Amino acid sequence: MAKRDYYEILGVQRGASEDELKKAYRKLAMKYHPDRNSDDPSAPEKFKEASEAYEVLSDSSKRNAYDQFGHDGIDPSGFGGSSSQGFNDIFGDIFGDIFGGGDPFGRRQRSNKGSDLQYSMTISLEDAVRGVTEKIAISCLDTCSSCDGTGAEEGSQLVTCDGCGGSGQVRMQQGFFSVAQTCRKCGGSGQIISHPCKVCGGQGRVDKRKTLSVKIPAGVDTGDRIRLSGEGEAGISGGPSGDLFVQIKVLPHDVFERDGKHLYCEAPISFIDATLGGEIQIPTLDGKVKIKIPEGTQTGKLFRLRGKGISPIRGGSTGDLLCRAVIETPQNLSKDQKQLLKQFQDSITSNSKQNPLREEWFSKVKSFFEN
Repeated sequence: MAKRDYYEILGVQRGASEDELKKAYRKLAMKYHPDRNSDDPSAPEKFKEASEAYEVLSDSSKRNAYDQFGHDGIDPSGFGGSSSQGFNDIFGDIFGDIFGGGDPFGRRQRSNKGSDLQYSMTISLEDAVRGVTEKIAISCLDTCSSCDGTGAEEGSQLVTCDGCGGSGQVRMQQGFFSVAQTCRKCGGSGQIISHPCKVCGGQGRVDKRKTLSVKIPAGVDTGDRIRLSGEGEAGISGGPSGDLFVQIKVLPHDVFERDGKHLYCEAPISFIDATLGGEIQIPTLDGKVKIKIPEGTQTGKLFRLRGKGISPIRGGSTGDLLCRAVIETPQNLSKDQKQLLKQFQDSITSNSKQNPLREEWFSKVKSFFEN
């Protein structure tokens, strides 16, 4: 039999927002929950149907696939199969608002993955360009070596929790609903440690400061993150450890500015070299390079050194170094130097070919006022 449209099941439009989906599902879940409709044999199926629709439409990737290809676009084994964790999350969200958490079907809480950690690392531009290996020290909850994370003294036994009878859940009755919640006494494990580990107090984890080597690849930039799998906090009840994310920040440089894979710098050029032409040395990350200054160079002219920039971390061609010429005006001149410059100025004032930018600007100004 063909499946019904998920939007039709929830009674919402195709463009429904996340809040609209949640409200629609909450209404149906309360209406058809099996514990509220023990005399209605169709209630469990309707409850499951609404839950399946919400499980798909509340997941953006599944919803996109469903919108494009219908039921064929989603994994037929997804509901109640490979995506059971997502199904648990749905009920934790919906029923948690009403009953304060817990799995409505009384399923035992599984071991939990440890929390992810984040570390901010500041490096120089040179290290960002070339790559570097740095040692960092972090504090985190690590597996207790004394009990190997079990929380129990060596040789001690785990006993069945008398609060939940070993199920890990206690059932709470509120109005029409009977909902299972995680047992607070055993934390959902269904067992209690008879003799807790003296080192960790039965938690299975201890505060620890550890040193790690972090390899920073060449080409990183501010905002990049490096993931160290399993270097976060230890898991609970034997769960896997979280990850450590190293957030990169590249310090400002005294000479260069970075724009993606390109580097920029400014080079002061003397008035004489700019006028007559010459040669200057400019820095690169690989050493000094000589460039020729053409006769009549103006402020703002860019000199491009190809391949002297940065090799992108995600591949591609190496960037360039662009050097901007800044003509330096002489200062603290002597009386004789000022006189020489005055004579020079008088010699070129009437020659428009020697000051083309000046003549062009005055022409535009004159035209502006005339109009």
